[in-house]
Amino acid sequence: MTKIGATAEKEGQASTGDEDAELDRQLEQGLELFRFIEGKDVFEAFYKKDLARRLLMARSASQDAERSMLAKLKVECGTTFTHNLEQMFKDQDISRDEMITYKQHLTNTSKTTMDLQVSVLSAAAWPTYPDVTVKLPAEVAKHLEKYDRHYKHKHNGRKLTWKHSLAHSVVKAQFNKGTKELLVSAFQAIVLVLFNDVSDNAPISYTTILEATNLPDAELIRTLQSLACAKFRVLTKHPKGREVNPTDTFTVNLAFTDAKFRIKINQIQLKETKEENAETHERVYQDRQYETQAAIVRIMKSRKTMGHQQLVAEVIEQTKKRGAVELGEIKKNIESTYLFCHIGLFVQRVRLT
Repeated sequence: MTKIGATAEKEGQASTGDEDAELDRQLEQGLELFRFIEGKDVFEAFYKKDLARRLLMARSASQDAERSMLAKLKVECGTTFTHNLEQMFKDQDISRDEMITYKQHLTNTSKTTMDLQVSVLSAAAWPTYPDVTVKLPAEVAKHLEKYDRHYKHKHNGRKLTWKHSLAHSVVKAQFNKGTKELLVSAFQAIVLVLFNDVSDNAPISYTTILEATNLPDAELIRTLQSLACAKFRVLTKHPKGREVNPTDTFTVNLAFTDAKFRIKINQIQLKETKEENAETHERVYQDRQYETQAAIVRIMKSRKTMGHQQLVAEVIEQTKKRGAVELGEIKKNIESTYLFCHIGLFVQRVRLT
């Protein structure tokens, strides 16, 4: 190795080391702020939603950084806190292996022009996503049914629920100045392929698109706005304007052009509503009650006899890592748990007599 080459390699190693050190420093700064948060379970709920979005939409800047942050949270709060977050990464690893097996199966049994990628998510580990009814293109629906059969044959007793609102795809589109690859959501792709069936770039009405896709009005309006009224206008709305109305019609914007060959068309995002925010807080509150009750039962089983104040103090100690539970809630849970245990004993005695 020449002296210049050796120097360059050392500089490269030093640069990588500096980047890792800087990343670790930034994560530690975030962790310092995290330590001041009382409702760590509330933090976890919203962190999980954001992490899920980054993983599913491939928006994470660095998988290593994500895992490093999880490792730090695990040390700080324990395995219970990070169990679901770690399961999200495991699900993605398992899904990649599943797809390799499925594609080998396809190679041996049939040919397809569609490149399908499926992520199978554990319902308990990931956030809850709504089921949106939509009519899929025939070829896509056929491919999904084929994967569904393959998966169920391999994993007997499991059921797949398809979350089309999370899906995204690459669509090849032909314009006057050449072909482009459009990175779009599943809903955007479903709308775009409808224009394959019209001749001479004939317009398609809003009501026709609504019937053909079976999308809810709110979803369809968002989708059409992103395709015809946003930065990249691959569709043309008639009449022009930013608002989509039931009387509008749409055509392909054949004059569309852009310097890039592959273009990402973002779906117009809905802001998190107050109702969704309140629902997340309510779910966290319910989880706190279950965890508090579980802690009370564990303590009562292990100690047998214990003073009320000691029990309260022990419950606070066992639940504080997840977030502060109000003293009144702890006392209420102690009373309900105590009453439940006595009812259980009473039922047991009745059965024995």
